[in-house]
Amino acid sequence: MEYLGQAIAFFTEHKFLFTLIVITVIWIIRRILIRFIWGETNFLSEDQRKWISRTKNGTFTTLLIVMFILWRSEINEFALSLTAIAVAVVVASKEIILCFTGSIQRASSRSFQIGEWIEVGSQCGEVIEHNLMATKIQEIDLHHGTYNYTGKTVTFPNSLFFTTPVKNLNFMKRYVYHEFRITIKETANLFPLIPSLLARIDDHCEDFYEVATRYNHVIERHAGVDLPGADPHIHVTTTSLGDQQVHVRLFCPTERATELEQLIREDFMTLFCERILNQRSVEIADDDLLLELQTKTDQEG
Repeated sequence: MEYLGQAIAFFTEHKFLFTLIVITVIWIIRRILIRFIWGETNFLSEDQRKWISRTKNGTFTTLLIVMFILWRSEINEFALSLTAIAVAVVVASKEIILCFTGSIQRASSRSFQIGEWIEVGSQCGEVIEHNLMATKIQEIDLHHGTYNYTGKTVTFPNSLFFTTPVKNLNFMKRYVYHEFRITIKETANLFPLIPSLLARIDDHCEDFYEVATRYNHVIERHAGVDLPGADPHIHVTTTSLGDQQVHVRLFCPTERATELEQLIREDFMTLFCERILNQRSVEIADDDLLLELQTKTDQEG
C-alpha cells in the first residue's frame, strides 16, 4: 500500500508523464483489439468494420474521459480564464463544433451505418468508418452506371450533414433501378421494335425476375411508397436536336447491370439493322477474318 500511495503521489505531481503512459496503454489496447477483429482475412466484412469502428470510437471516448478526469482542475481554471474571450473561441472552433453536432445528428437520425451505400453531394460510396469528426467512404462509380469501386477513399467532415442532403442507397447494393439511353440519328418509326425488344429483355431477366419482384416488394414495404415495379420499361423521346432516344429501365442485380445493358444495346441494334435498315447482322469467324486480311495483304504485295 505504501508503494501504491507513493506511485499515486508521483503521478499526481507528474501529470504529463502519466498522460503519456495512459495514451500509450490505450493505443496498444486499441491496436490489439483491431488486429484481433481483423484476423487473417484480406477483406473486411460489414460486422468486422462495425466492430473496428466501435473499438476506435470507444477507445477515443475512454481517452477523453480519462484526460478530463486527470486534468479537471486545470480545465476549470482554463475555462474561467476564457470567459472574456468565449465568443472568439466559439467562432474559431465553429467547424469543430459543427462536426461534433453533425455526428450527433447522424446518430440520432440513423441516416446510415457502417457498410451502407450513401450519396453526399456528388460523392457516392460505401461507409467504411465514421467517428465524431469525419466519415470515410469507399467511392463507387454510381453516376456512370457501373456500380464498381473506384479504389478511392473519400473522407469528409460531419459538418457537411448540415448543408448537404444525405441519400441512403443501401438497397442498391443488391438490386438497382438501372436506366440508360440509346440515341438514334436516323428518322424511323422505332415503336414496332419495342415488343420484340421487351421479349428479349424478359429472356435476359428470366433467371432473377422472381427474386427481383420479391425484393421490390420488400423495399416498398420498408419505404412505404409505391415503386415502379420490377418489370422492364421502355419509352421513346427526342432530344433538342431532333434525334430519337430509347429509354430503358431495368430492376436488376447491381453486379449484372452493366452486362445486361450491353446485351440490350446489342439486341436493339440487331433489331434496328434488320427491320429498319434492312441489313442483316454479319458475324465473321476469327479464321475467316484472318484469311480475308491475309488475302488483302497478298494482293497489295
